[in-house]
Amino acid sequence: MRDFRLFWAGQTVSRFGSAITTVALPLVADGVLHASTLEIALLSAVSWLPWVLIGLPAGVWVDRLPRRPLMMVCNLLALLALATVPLFLNVAHLLAVALVVGAATVFLDTAAQVYLPSLLSASELGSGNARLHGSEAAAQIAGPGAGGLLAQLSGALFGLLADGFTFLFAALCLLFVRRREPVPAVRRKVALGDGIRFLVRDRYLRTMTLFGAAANLALLGYQSILVPFLRHENGIAPGLVGVVVAVMSSGGVLGAMLATRVARRFGEVRGMVLCQVVAAPFALLIPVGGLGPVMVGGFAVGAGIVAGNVIKDSFRQTYTPRHLLGRVVTAMQLFNYGGIPLGAVIAGLLGSTIGLAPAMWVMTSVLVASTLLVVPLL
Repeated sequence: MRDFRLFWAGQTVSRFGSAITTVALPLVADGVLHASTLEIALLSAVSWLPWVLIGLPAGVWVDRLPRRPLMMVCNLLALLALATVPLFLNVAHLLAVALVVGAATVFLDTAAQVYLPSLLSASELGSGNARLHGSEAAAQIAGPGAGGLLAQLSGALFGLLADGFTFLFAALCLLFVRRREPVPAVRRKVALGDGIRFLVRDRYLRTMTLFGAAANLALLGYQSILVPFLRHENGIAPGLVGVVVAVMSSGGVLGAMLATRVARRFGEVRGMVLCQVVAAPFALLIPVGGLGPVMVGGFAVGAGIVAGNVIKDSFRQTYTPRHLLGRVVTAMQLFNYGGIPLGAVIAGLLGSTIGLAPAMWVMTSVLVASTLLVVPLL
């Protein structure tokens, strides 16, 4: 378990840094560069665009290359990209940095999914995923608050630099892992499209993917305009924005704690569906505005999303043939994350034309409607 704890620590600290950036990056664009609502939304869109551009080839690379060295290189690449922000302070450079960090994240997230089964046995994967998602949720509680506080005290740029050093910490944790991972089956002839074909033919994975695409479009759509919504529609100061986002994210800790119990009680597939269906309607509290409704709505949605993701990840890691896992992960993420840039652009356009509050109503309503896609699995 020593090696898993190192991996877990690196992932947790890296997620903490990324959570700082979710607040620091739009605050740099809004407060320092005075970017428009659409430009701020585009930052979110560009960070997810690499899943569309390189998602499937990344799955092939992850299946064929040693995952630990690959993750170390990608962590260092993200560090270097973030370190350049103070040198070229403009919106175009922020977009370029978001694109590079997003590309590194494609490989990091895919490789982590495939690497984890080499650190834990099949019976330990559920608890391992719960710990990873739980600490990620905890990082998303502390990260936005830290990002808002850093922006208030030292400037939002300092938050981006802090995120860079968390990538360095993650790389060092991987360096000290002792267990040798299984050699990837590079000689096995598996085509680029085999992951998609397996996904399309399987009822469970296909339905989860369709739901994920629709839900993420709406979820990350409203999150891409959340900071300007809180700042301009609710008059919340930068320091308090981080606190609000942290409270909204704290539901994920509860979701991670409950996920394994829900899976045991209802089964993995049915438990995943129940988590999403029960939590999604709470999203409609967010556009109501005010600290109470926004935080309650975000808390409940975070709990359901994280619990569902814990169960889904464990199901996918044990259900999918090992030699196809990287390709299946990236095939699912291609669709799950591919809609995110579109959702961010739509939310940004709506926020610029009909207003931030009406745009929030549209995106949260789409999130609720997306749960109809997984109801047949109950």
